[in-house]
Amino acid sequence: MEKWLDDYLLSRKGAKKGFQADWQAHRYLLKNKMFAMHGGDKEGKEILTVKLTPAHCEELRELYPGKVTAGYYMNKTHWVSIYLEENLPEEVLRKCVDEAYELILGSFSKKVQAEILQEK
Repeated sequence: MEKWLDDYLLSRKGAKKGFQADWQAHRYLLKNKMFAMHGGDKEGKEILTVKLTPAHCEELRELYPGKVTAGYYMNKTHWVSIYLEENLPEEVLRKCVDEAYELILGSFSKKVQAEILQEK
């Protein structure tokens, strides 16, 4: 993964990175809830898997066939896997990261959201 993308994922307030050994993947978490994962598919091709709205998942799969697929080993409705070697536009990747983070942030109570957003 390009350094800018790892930096961008970790720049989200409260985001932490951890390695899941049995998946051989890095997970990006917010309070132990995953919003993105970086690893490989069954052929070892580099992918970034992110949680998105079902409509956005479908839209990306239609716009970028072969570059964006249903989430690898994830819920196929709510997650997509993006093949990083396929060079999707940077703004598309940033938008996906932002949406994934916001979806997970929004799953917490308003109190917890405020605590996260106030972290340094």
